[in-house]
Amino acid sequence: MKKILIALTLFVAGTNLLLAQNINYDPELAKKLNADEYGMRLYTFVLLKSGDKQNLPKSETDSIFRGHMNNIVRLENEGKLFVAGPFGANPYGYRGLFIFYETDIKKVEEMVNTDPAVSSGILKPEIFNWYGSAALPIYLDYHNKIWNKMP
Repeated sequence: MKKILIALTLFVAGTNLLLAQNINYDPELAKKLNADEYGMRLYTFVLLKSGDKQNLPKSETDSIFRGHMNNIVRLENEGKLFVAGPFGANPYGYRGLFIFYETDIKKVEEMVNTDPAVSSGILKPEIFNWYGSAALPIYLDYHNKIWNKMP
């Protein structure tokens, strides 16, 4: 019985050791992605809500949203923005989101204000720091290989 208890204790201790250390850990990749010891990092998350300016003529709205899309592409090409997308219909007025690499909220506010949909008042941003996986930005390496049309 004593041998079984010792074996069980060693098994549990060994399992805990394996769970506490990631054998797949890549320190170079972690450094490249600015990951902390948990594989996480700080970003800035922007919720876009419906703004005060609504019911504009369709031609004006179309022009503003063309500018909105161009601004998203510009910010992504400049390496500042890595997630952007709309929400489905919802009762809260949430229209979409951005996730920026930059963690300084004032700097992100300046970038967001370059968006014609924001500067026109169609969209209103709510800006927060957000702690998420440091690996999120590398999804772009794959996303750019799977889209065929720009919305």
